[in-house]
Amino acid sequence: MSERIVVVGFGPVAARLVDELVPAVRSGLVQLLVIGQEAEAAYNRVMVAEFGVGRTTAEALAIADAAELTANGVEVRLGVKVKRIDRARQQVVLSDGTSPGYDRLVFATGSRPVIPNLRGLNPDPSRPVLPVGVTALRDLRDASVLKEAVAGRKKVVVLGGGVLGLETALAAAEEGAQTTVVHNGPFPLGRNIDRGGGAVLSSSLRAGGVRVAGNARSIGIETAGPDGSFSALLLDDGSAIDGDLLVLSCGVRPRIELAEGCGLPTATGILVDHHLRTYHEPHMFAIGDCAEVRCADTDCLECRNATGPSGLVGPGWRQAEWLAEYLTLLADGGQEAADSLAPLPAEKPGIVVLKARGINLAVAGDNSAEPWDEELLNSGSANGRPRRHVSQWADPEHGRYVKMTTRGGVLEGLVTVGMPRTAAELVLLFERGAELPADRSLLLRLDGPDQLEGAGGANSDPNRTVCRCAGVSGTVIEDAVLDGCSTVPDVSKATRAGTGCGGCHSDIKDIIEKHFQAAPAA
Repeated sequence: MSERIVVVGFGPVAARLVDELVPAVRSGLVQLLVIGQEAEAAYNRVMVAEFGVGRTTAEALAIADAAELTANGVEVRLGVKVKRIDRARQQVVLSDGTSPGYDRLVFATGSRPVIPNLRGLNPDPSRPVLPVGVTALRDLRDASVLKEAVAGRKKVVVLGGGVLGLETALAAAEEGAQTTVVHNGPFPLGRNIDRGGGAVLSSSLRAGGVRVAGNARSIGIETAGPDGSFSALLLDDGSAIDGDLLVLSCGVRPRIELAEGCGLPTATGILVDHHLRTYHEPHMFAIGDCAEVRCADTDCLECRNATGPSGLVGPGWRQAEWLAEYLTLLADGGQEAADSLAPLPAEKPGIVVLKARGINLAVAGDNSAEPWDEELLNSGSANGRPRRHVSQWADPEHGRYVKMTTRGGVLEGLVTVGMPRTAAELVLLFERGAELPADRSLLLRLDGPDQLEGAGGANSDPNRTVCRCAGVSGTVIEDAVLDGCSTVPDVSKATRAGTGCGGCHSDIKDIIEKHFQAAPAA
């Protein structure tokens, strides 16, 4: 008898899980039900801002086709909310009055935007009430509001200096909107970047047409007109920033209320072990933004230093692919067969990349030490580890900055602004744990005027990872191009490269163009 699997949530990570389980559904091993609260099937949330500034379409963001899934035997219910989960009866109680049962249940509930506690906003995460002209830019409806403002060249105020907020502000400014970024630190990306890189980034934002209001503490909003629409963001120094649209980009929090409601242990996210199983309920799982991999073994060093869900789509996709294989083995060969599958590998440290025209930024690892900070440079050396070293170079006038933090010659952290080739090489070295050249200036020369055409380095390595979200190498993309893929969407459909954050689209395009430029000479 086939196992009944219910997937709660239908975002990008759930879509990948469902896609990977389709063969098991076709073969009759699995009955699969996926429940989505939105009326639309899964789409790429990471690229919602691109839709909001008119650079892509809703159709291009789609990553699942409900009709196609149904034709393959998957039951899809859209526009339905899960009210609660009855663990005793192994049933999911839905808003449409039904209570389907399950043998295995997967939480893929994702995360919700943080609504700041400002006067004039209701911060209740389950039922936020936002005035007209205020959006959290989380779904297609939110993006439509931004799209209208950008098309009308309105004043857009972005609250939050994270990656999504900066990308939204830069794109909106380039498309003609008057844009201001408001953040409460000395520079944007304060949790990721160092002071020097932050200063150069701020300057680059202003050069890109974005007004930057730093060290600003917001206390409320002002509304006007008969519909009570947003008119200004109020700051604690008594000043106000006028605008027609306020975009809240203050981070996200995992959606764990369903798991909490049925008594499952949670922390920042739903607690799961290295097999993505929830505590005390081995037939329930969690993946993506809502899952926190932290096993109950107190001797596990990996989990002792765990920091909660990454919030990135790439790790979620890898969890989905692994879990699909695990669930298929469970349905086909039982627990013993499933346990033969190696546990999910630990994720490598994340790399922050700013996707914006005219600004190239990459940040990774620990960048806290400054060149003359003896205490931080020597940290860990008492335990026999090599001393840290910091190499730093800045050219603020031209929006360029590089910082390399190494230990034993190997990168522990990096910051690059305005140095695309150097950034690509450093990211490659960071991912591989490779040693840097003794003369660090050799890396800076990759962005020199003599390297603009035909430069080597990381971009010439066919085995490099081009799409970090989907884990697709340059070789795989080149093979797809040789097989006839001539556009980025073609390559994405064939390889899944470029279906995540979109930061690799220009690299995919370069590979395609190099192939067709070389074709006449072949």
